[in-house]
Amino acid sequence: MTVRPFVYRFRKDLRLDDHAGLTAAASHGPVLPLLILDDDLCERLRLSPQRAAFFCSAVTALDADLRQHGSRLIVRRGAPKRELLRVLQELHALGAGWSAAYDGNQIENDRALQSALEERGFVARMVHDAPAIPPDEITAVRGDDSRGYRAFAPYFQAWSERSVKSYESPLLLRFARPEIESGPLPQASDFGGQHVDGGGAPLQGRRELEAFLDLRAADYAANYRIPSVDGTSRLSADLSFGTLSARSVVRAVAERAANPLAIGEQRRSLRLYLRSLARRDFFAQLSWFNPATGKEPLQGKMREFPWSTSHEALEAWRTGTTGFPLVDAGIRQLRATGWMHPHVRAVAASLLCFDLGVDWRVGRSEWDRWLIEDDDAAAIGNWQWIAGVGADMAQFPRIYNPQRQRRRFDPDAIYVRRWVEELRHVPVEAWRDAATDSPQLTLALFADKRYAAPIVDHAHAARAFLRRYRQFLAP
Repeated sequence: MTVRPFVYRFRKDLRLDDHAGLTAAASHGPVLPLLILDDDLCERLRLSPQRAAFFCSAVTALDADLRQHGSRLIVRRGAPKRELLRVLQELHALGAGWSAAYDGNQIENDRALQSALEERGFVARMVHDAPAIPPDEITAVRGDDSRGYRAFAPYFQAWSERSVKSYESPLLLRFARPEIESGPLPQASDFGGQHVDGGGAPLQGRRELEAFLDLRAADYAANYRIPSVDGTSRLSADLSFGTLSARSVVRAVAERAANPLAIGEQRRSLRLYLRSLARRDFFAQLSWFNPATGKEPLQGKMREFPWSTSHEALEAWRTGTTGFPLVDAGIRQLRATGWMHPHVRAVAASLLCFDLGVDWRVGRSEWDRWLIEDDDAAAIGNWQWIAGVGADMAQFPRIYNPQRQRRRFDPDAIYVRRWVEELRHVPVEAWRDAATDSPQLTLALFADKRYAAPIVDHAHAARAFLRRYRQFLAP
């Protein structure tokens, strides 16, 4: 009797190791690997050429790994439902599986696709692969009507008490030898990008993780907010496209933290990094149980807050010419590399939302044009957190002073000078924010227009926003 194959549709899980979705698919029969280039995916890749380059490199590496297993990646272009059904019918397959998405539109589309397959008699398996711990596992104790954790502290406590599963079972992965039509592998040039050697390959992601654990993780607590120091893991793109398993990262970090030979500061750093990984899972479960957050704030009280969608200085914020050196350095780093230091992201987002009063969704859309990483749930969660409309339950918004943040975390201007050419040879002592916020000190620096004057008076703008905020919430 011929065993019917089972189709697995790859999306943001572009690897073979520690793969919950592949393991589930292999339990049904030999796996036929499938990639569908639909309109939504192609649009997102065209939006960011650097993202397209990373994705295409990852797909190429995935196909090479599959060929070592005697298979290959089947590529189809078109609507997911139509193309998936065609492949299932061509193969007389038992069914199909895929990894769950965590943004509102994709969640709805996934559930509709699952229903459509089951109505036609196919098995449909949707598996949580992206988070280290699936949303359902942590929220099970909260009751059937749970909408997930809305505060991070209790979530992190529950997350820390759960064990992280492993799906390292290569002997159980049987791949079909596909004899059906396939389109060519996607190329970065198809989306306006350029090929990048090594970027997006699972092996490269594992090397980055090992380098972080060996060289930087022990000092993470001291360095993670200092943008001039390479103190973060830089794994956001690998995690967002699944070229690296979040479970593998958590297990590797937890193992080092439990090492009895590790000193106290090393353990503290590793636990702090685990907390950042938990926050990623936290935002995923928030979107999973509250899919409307992509369009509206999690906090109901803030859904009618009068944000602006425009500002005369918005273009200056977009281009990194705000006159606030730390913010400008971060924006320019983003546009040049597809990545921005995490703490600088928070300062830049605060300037947009509170100093300019611009809607957080405007900022999220703008950064979506430049970031390599493609993690909608994390983007929504972080932007809502900063804007004070999401899971952060602080009494008032946390407004960052961009001058003070520069003085505290980049006192010698190493990071700023790296990205803001106009300030590269200007002594820090001459900067507006070197010792005081007095505008009188700006004349010499800004007189020749080499560097932009500040687009707002931060202190005045912050007070004005807080007045609007209090008036809005007043009974």
